[in-house]
Parts: sequence; C-alpha cells; structure tokens
Amino acid sequence: MKNKETIGIMQFGCAKNLIDLELMLGLLTKNGYSYSLDADDKKIKTVIINTCSFICDAEKESIRAIIDMIEKRKRIILTGCLVQKYKEELEKLLPEVTNYIGTSNYDKIIEAIENKKYYCVSKTPEYNYREDVKREQITVGSSSYIKISEGCYYNCGYCVIPNLRGKYRSRKIENIVSEAKELANKGVSEIILIAQDTTSYGLDLYKKPMLSTLLKELNKIKNLNWIRIMYMYPTNFNDELIDTIAVSDKVVKYIDIPLQHSHPDVLKRMKRPIADYSELINKIRKKIKDVAIRTTFIVGYPGESEAEFEHLYNFVKNIKFDRLGVFTYSREKNTYAYSLKPQIKSVIKTKRKNAIMKLQQKISKENNKNCKNKYIRCIIEEIHTDGLIVARSYKDAPDIDGLVYIKSKEHLIPGDIVDAKITRFSNYDMYGTV
Repeated sequence: MKNKETIGIMQFGCAKNLIDLELMLGLLTKNGYSYSLDADDKKIKTVIINTCSFICDAEKESIRAIIDMIEKRKRIILTGCLVQKYKEELEKLLPEVTNYIGTSNYDKIIEAIENKKYYCVSKTPEYNYREDVKREQITVGSSSYIKISEGCYYNCGYCVIPNLRGKYRSRKIENIVSEAKELANKGVSEIILIAQDTTSYGLDLYKKPMLSTLLKELNKIKNLNWIRIMYMYPTNFNDELIDTIAVSDKVVKYIDIPLQHSHPDVLKRMKRPIADYSELINKIRKKIKDVAIRTTFIVGYPGESEAEFEHLYNFVKNIKFDRLGVFTYSREKNTYAYSLKPQIKSVIKTKRKNAIMKLQQKISKENNKNCKNKYIRCIIEEIHTDGLIVARSYKDAPDIDGLVYIKSKEHLIPGDIVDAKITRFSNYDMYGTV
C-alpha cells in the first residue's frame, strides 16, 4: 500500500483558529496522512494555509504566506477566515489556488486534499464542533486552549466575526469536561477557555448563561491546576459568575473583559452595551480577592472626538487596569462602521494609541512595584539550558501579557505551579526566586 503524502502546515490568527486547524490535523491523522510544520521543506508538495482576517494587518500576513507558497510551486489548500470573508473573490485573484475550505467546512479537509480542485465555503457559516475528532495539538506545553463555543450573538459595529463564524453555538458541558480531563491526564497544568464571548456560553443549548456551571464542573478535575477564562463579554457578567470565580480554587483570579471604550456615545456607535463599567470593575475587585483585570480598547473609531478620547484616557487613568491592550480602529468591509463618518486619520489614531499605552506603561510598572518582596503564584513555562526559568504569574495569559523570570535551586519542570518571591521588576515583566 502506497504511503500517503506528508502535508505542510501554516497557521495564522487566534487560538480559536488554531483549534480549527488542530481538528483538521486530527482528520488527517485519522485518514493516514502525516503533517509537517516546515512548509518550506522541498519534499512537501501540498500545504494547508489556515488564514486570519480579523483586521487588515492579519490579512496581509496571510496573503504574503500564500504568495510565498505559490512562488515555491506548492499546491495550496486555503482554509480559515480569509476564505470565508472573500469567498469567490479569491478564486479570481489567485488562480494558482484551486482548493478552498470555509470556517464551518473544516471537516471537508480530506476531500480538499484528495481532489485537484475543491471549493467548499458555506455562504452562511454554520459551525459544528466535531466531538468525534481527536485534536492533533501542535502547541504542546504547560497550557492548552479549549474552545467552548463558536460564533457570536452580537453585531458590534467594527467587527467582521459574525459574518465569518456565524451564530453562537455552544459545546455540551460533558464534552468540554471530557476534553479537559484528557488534557490533564497528558500533563497539561492550565486549561484556557476561549470563545468569541465566553459569558454567553450555554444560552443556545441550555437557554441561560452556563459558564459558572461549567467552571464548577471543571473545578472538580483532580489533576488540573489552573482554569483561565478569556474574552468575557460584559453583558452576561452576572453576580453568579463573579461568585463562582471567587470561590473556585482552580479558577485563576484573572478577568479578561474587552470593554472597547468608556464613552457612552462611542459605545452606542459601536453597537456595544452602554453601561458604567467602573461599577462592574469595582464589584469584581470587591468580591474576588487579588483579582487581575485585563481589557482592550479601540481608539480612532469613526467620529471619536477629542473629548470622547479624553473620557477614555481618564477612565484608564482612574481604573488602573492590571493588563491592557489598545487597537487602532481597522476599517473592515461589510461592517456597520465601514460607512460611518468622519473616519479618523491614521496619524491621530496612532497618537491616541500611544498616549493610552504610555499611560498604561506607568500603571503597569506601579502594579509590578507593588508586587516586590511578595509571593506570586506562577506557572513554569520553559527551562533554559543556562538555568534561566521562564514563568507566567496568574495575572498573565500566554502570548499577550508579561512574564516572570525565576532563579531556583529546586528542580522544576514546565507545568509546575510555584510561589515566586518577586525581587525586581520592569514595565511589564517581573523577576523572582523560588
């Protein structure tokens, strides 16, 4: 029997997109194919490029990879958000690419490989998580992501995701718990729950928000150390959820709650919930001891006046978030905000972003200073040959937040949870001993 070919892999985009790729790789393995992360290998003839289309810069990165593989005469199977967003347009622009898979059609990857020409992109994405497929994880470490739902209930004015991912669809609690147990048995210390909006989890399946119930079930898993939750939309951030996070010993006291702006008029134009977010933040801080709160904001949204920006600046100054990210508004076709006027000039958007980040840098440094000579719970990420130990505190999510660099006489391995005494700090990172 002839061995099946090895497929090259290129991955772009967020952790949610990564899980889609890992499900595709599970289908490859199940059907006798092998895969390689070295798409440049001359032996590799076919390459899966899993694309991102969240903002313009992400699209450019994916396009550069496609052109590079075309120039290297690879056969390309294009998957992911870029395909879903542009559909037939890509066929005209890239005649060299003949195989396309949309976001909700990832389970057709074998058909795409085994046909010279294949096009499967649903006009309206209806994502279905294949519970019968075992994910082939390409990022193995102390932490692992679990997707608890797909799609979104909301239509924020700037966001293209509902067009790319469809309506909200939750996975069953028992399936998520089963996956978490399997990961814990493999030695994963921290699971990270992701979705476009985690606080709406369960609304479609159980007719009410069920994230707190899910957390209680996950908290029972014996050989799991940490549970981290990302992308908590403020609308369903209720008292039950706050109380569950507060009392669940394995749920890290880290709240990732993207607020996007503070001014009510900007929030209205964004089609976001209008609320006094300082009230919610104060409640979270009061109920959850030593909580770290992360958020993201968008500056330069169409019509954002100087006064509205100042409102946001002062909000950040007063709240003093533990972690914070800022995006400049990216104008995306097929979104409400695309045609809004006036559009803000790029130089102003960049200036406003820099102003917020400069302010946050001071806040972050002061927060880190307050940790000096204190013990902070950390997870070990890497052990270098020179003895350097790279860790993350409970206040830090992978890839987006800071690190803790540790010295220790103890024998530590990735995944260990330790209490590190902080001895010094920089703007975003800390240094300590065990």
